Amino acid sequence: MPRFSWGRLLGWDRHPSHDHHQWTAYESRRRLLPTYRNDPVESAIPAPDVTKTALRLRYLIEECVPCELETEQITRPHSQVITKAVIKAAKEAGGPANRACVVYCLLVVKQWLKHQALSELWDADLHQLRATACEVIAKQIIETEDDVDYLLYSVLLKRYSTMVDGEPTPPVNVIEKAVDLHALVVIGSSGYQKCIGYLWRGWLIQDEDDPSSFIEYKDRANTDFLPHADPDRMRAPMYQNAFQLLTSVIYLALYTGAINTINPGGDLDFVEILLYTFTFGFIFDELTKFYKAGYHVLGFWNAFNNVLYSVLMVSLALRFVAFSHTWEEHGGDTRRYYNRISYSVLAFTAPMFWGRLLLYLDSFRFFGAMLVVLKVMMKESVIFFALLVVVIIGFLQAFIGMDYAEDMVAEDTLFVIQAMANAIMQSPDFSGFERFSPPFGIILYYLFTFVVTVILLNVLIALYNSAYEDIYDNADNEFLALFSEKTMQFVRAPDENVFIAPFNLIELFLLIIPLEWWMPKNYYEKLNDIVMAVIYSPLLFCAALFEVRVARAICANRKRGDDDDDTIEEWEQMAGQVDFEAEGWSKKVAESKSNVEEEQAVLEVRKLREDVDRLKVLIESLNEKLSNRKDKDDSEDSLI
Repeated sequence: MPRFSWGRLLGWDRHPSHDHHQWTAYESRRRLLPTYRNDPVESAIPAPDVTKTALRLRYLIEECVPCELETEQITRPHSQVITKAVIKAAKEAGGPANRACVVYCLLVVKQWLKHQALSELWDADLHQLRATACEVIAKQIIETEDDVDYLLYSVLLKRYSTMVDGEPTPPVNVIEKAVDLHALVVIGSSGYQKCIGYLWRGWLIQDEDDPSSFIEYKDRANTDFLPHADPDRMRAPMYQNAFQLLTSVIYLALYTGAINTINPGGDLDFVEILLYTFTFGFIFDELTKFYKAGYHVLGFWNAFNNVLYSVLMVSLALRFVAFSHTWEEHGGDTRRYYNRISYSVLAFTAPMFWGRLLLYLDSFRFFGAMLVVLKVMMKESVIFFALLVVVIIGFLQAFIGMDYAEDMVAEDTLFVIQAMANAIMQSPDFSGFERFSPPFGIILYYLFTFVVTVILLNVLIALYNSAYEDIYDNADNEFLALFSEKTMQFVRAPDENVFIAPFNLIELFLLIIPLEWWMPKNYYEKLNDIVMAVIYSPLLFCAALFEVRVARAICANRKRGDDDDDTIEEWEQMAGQVDFEAEGWSKKVAESKSNVEEEQAVLEVRKLREDVDRLKVLIESLNEKLSNRKDKDDSEDSLI
C-alpha cells in the first residue's frame, strides 16, 4: 500500500487521484475496510485470467451444489458434497500458472453469489448455500497447503483483480477480501490466522519499493537489542494498539482529574489543557481517517468518538464564553453561570469516556466477543426503533388531536410526551389521563402502553436473544474476524511516519508546516525518525526487550526445524522419547479406532455388499460344479 503523509492532507506533494469505476457487487459497494490509494497497484495475475478462473470455480460450485441442501452437509468434516475430488478440481481451476489466485477467486464467487441472493430472493437460500461452499473449499485449500511461504506470500498476500465492465477492479488480497466479506469460515482457518499473527507482530511488512508486496521483517531472529529499537517498528499493529490503549488510559485519567478538580474561577489548569490537547489530536486523527478513506470509515466507534469530541468542544467553547465575561460584570454571575454549564457538559461525557475504553480492549477475547454481540444487537434494534417511531407518531397525533378537540389549543403536549416516554421506559402513569378527553384518552393510553410494553419490547428482547445466540454459537470465529479487521485497519493504509494521536499534533505543527516543504527528503526522514525515537522511547525500549526475547525463541525453533511462532507444550516435551511404532501401540490404536470419515450405516451397507458379493461367488461356483457334475453324469449314462 502507498504511504500516507500529512503533506498530502495539506495539499503538498499531492498526486492526481485515479478514478475507479463502481463495483457492481453488493459487498464491494459497502467495503468494511476501504483502502486509500494514490499510486496504482497492479494485479499479480492479469485480471482477465483471474476472472476466467473465478468463472470456472462458479461453474464447479453450481454443479456440485445443484439444489438446496442442509448447510451441515456442506460444512461438516468429510462432507459427501465437498469431497476431496471437488477440492482437487478447485485447485486446478487456474492451471499451474494461476493456481495462487484460486482462494481469491473463491471469495470473488462468494461475493457474486451473495449479491445474487439479494437480487434473486426466490433462490436466496440456494445462493447462500453455494456461497458457504466457496468458503469451505477455500478453507480446505488454505489448510492443506504445505508450503508456508507460498501460502503467505502468493496465496494470501498477493493482490488480484477481476474484470468488471471491461476494467480491472482495485486489487486486493485474500486477507483483505475475507475481512470485507466477513467470511468467517476462511478467517477461522489456521493458515489465515498464521498470516494475521505475522502481520500483527510486524513480522510481515509492506515493501517500501513495491507496496503491492509484503516482505519478511529481516531482524525478527536478531537477538541484538538496538535493531529492535528502530522507530519503524511502531508500524507493527501490536505496538500501535498498545500505545493507543495506553493513550486512552491516560486520556481517561486526565478527564478524571479535570472533572474532580473544578476551578471556581473558571481558569484552565494544566490537566484541562492536556485534556483538550489530547482531544484536538484525536479530532485531527478522525479527520485524517475521513480524508484517507472517505465516508466509508464512518462506523459505530467513529460516530461514538465524534460525538464525544463534539461535546468536549462545546464544553471548551462555553469555557471561552465564560472567559469573555469579567468578574466585574453583574458580580461575576455571568462568568460563573457559563463556567458551571461548561463543567456540567464535561461531566455529561463521563459514560462515553469509560465506554471509549472498550474500543481498545477488543484485542482481548472476552471484550472482543462482547463487542461483537453489542454490535449485532444494535443492528437488530433498528427494527424495533423503526416500529417504535411509527407507533409513537401515530399515538402522539391522536393525543394532540384530542387535546385540540377539547380546548382548541394544544396545551398538554408536554404532558403527553412525558407520559408516553414513561410508558416506553416501563413506568406508565395512568392517573393524568383520567381527565384527558374522557373516556378516549385513558383508553388510548392503555392501548399505547400495551403495544409498547407487551408487543414491541418483547420483539426487541427476542431480537436481542437471537443475536446473542447467533454470535455465541460462533463466538471464536467472530472474535477472529474482529481481530483480523483490527489488524487490517493498521496494515491496509499505513502512515509513512507513525505519529499516533495526540502526537500527530507534533508532526503537523512542528514538522510538516515549518519543515517538510523545503527540507530535503533524506534529512526530513531522519528528523522524523529522531522525533519518533524520542517520543516513543519508553515503548520502544519495552518493545525491544520483548522482541529480543522472542528472537531467542525463534532461533531455538529454527534449530529444531519448527516454524518461527511455534511453542513447545507440555505434551511435546517428551514426545521424541516415545516410539509408538516399536511399542506396537500404533497398531493397537489402528485396530481399535473407528472410521469417522464415513457414516456407520454406509460402512455396514458396504460390509453387507461385500458379504453378498462373496456369497454370489460361492453360489456361482457351486452352480458351476453342479453343472459340471450333471454333464459328467449325462456323459456316463450315454456311454452305458
